[in-house]
Amino acid sequence: MSVQDYTKKAHEATFTLYNGDKIPALGLGTWQSETNQTKEAVKTALQYGYRHIDAAHIYGNENEVGDGIKESGIPRKDIWVTSKLWCNAHSPEAVSSGLENSLKELKLDYLDCYLIHWPVAFKTGAEKFPKDDKGNLIFENVTLEETWKAMEKLVESGKVRHIGISNFNDEALERILKVAKIKPSIHQMETHPFLPQTSYLDKHKKLGIHVTAYSPFGNQNALYGTDIPKLIEHQNIKEVADSKGDGVSGANVAVSWAIGRGTSVIPKSVNPQRIKSNFLYVPLSDDDMKKINSIDIRKRFNHSFPGTHVFTGLEDGDV
Repeated sequence: MSVQDYTKKAHEATFTLYNGDKIPALGLGTWQSETNQTKEAVKTALQYGYRHIDAAHIYGNENEVGDGIKESGIPRKDIWVTSKLWCNAHSPEAVSSGLENSLKELKLDYLDCYLIHWPVAFKTGAEKFPKDDKGNLIFENVTLEETWKAMEKLVESGKVRHIGISNFNDEALERILKVAKIKPSIHQMETHPFLPQTSYLDKHKKLGIHVTAYSPFGNQNALYGTDIPKLIEHQNIKEVADSKGDGVSGANVAVSWAIGRGTSVIPKSVNPQRIKSNFLYVPLSDDDMKKINSIDIRKRFNHSFPGTHVFTGLEDGDV
């Protein structure tokens, strides 16, 4: 197959959520997209064929994301847009204002999906990372159950089509499921060949909760460091890429591995050429998948809240 064929497959690939709605399999992430670059990145992606944009209030660039969507010329109804509730708006009375802030910045009337960004509640209305005199984060006694019930009201308002979670461990997920009148549609989490989380992914499939994979290139992100070889340059991934012909990179294989497992995936870039080159879906054979799955490195890169209860370890079943 040609690169053009793989691009067409990327445009056509979708996953069906439990209510029958479809989410595009390959989207553009905007975490760490720089000011004055985000708008053009989103615009370029949409005009090239992307139909899935991932955003969040904490990223600080939703205004540019909204400008990129508007200037792309792509009809709103054809674009899947996700955003996320930040930790300082978990109180039930603050959840709706958190949504309104994102909608205002994005210049949209509704979101396709709104996620609880992390299962951690900071002091309501405080700065993004509130700290005491000793530099410790200031938490608030707001339960996940309270926050989820407020999230459900957003669906009832018509301003959000789906609600979900992000970065939840199994304990936090189970707490939501016990009280949910509206089940999470999506769980966004770090997963890649260095952190496959296979058993946890299987659990989500059984529950009918779709998984979106972030950081699909692992330690390609400079924030994560390079104490081990880069994921997309791993020999197993390079061998699979080489077998698919010219124009297929290790990054394309990492994205295609994610889609092949049944997860949507949101690689980030602000480089126009890289945005375009990332937009490939290369169907992988069982042998290709086995070769990638045989990689024995296990590494979680996103430790945003060290010292908290968010993560319990690096085992395959953990978030």
